[in-house]
Amino acid sequence: MNNLELLKQAYRDFAAGNVAAVIAIWQPDIEWAECTGFPFVKGNGIYIGAQAIVEGVFANIPEYYEGFNIETSDFVDGGDKIVMVGYYKGTWKATGKQFKANATHTWTFKNGKVSGFFQAVDTAAIIF
Repeated sequence: MNNLELLKQAYRDFAAGNVAAVIAIWQPDIEWAECTGFPFVKGNGIYIGAQAIVEGVFANIPEYYEGFNIETSDFVDGGDKIVMVGYYKGTWKATGKQFKANATHTWTFKNGKVSGFFQAVDTAAIIF
């Protein structure tokens, strides 16, 4: 599988709740840059390694959001750098309001595995 195919499968795995399959395509020292506008992000939003990402990001999603999912609409394939364009959808638990927020992810691959992730999302649209 090429990098784009791996990434598309990872989005399907995430949607299915198969976090182990998502992590399997990461380098051990993956650097994850989460938007600091999320309520659970501490400090500068940088997480290093799978354990830090799972504990600092993934584990917090169900605490703050109901029915959170990522809807992909396009991928820009640059080989070792791929951009996902899409939306976050779900319900903000604090208010019970549904949201659809613009989101992009930039993924960096090294030797066939993800070494970096950068998130850009309209956090104001999901916290209201």
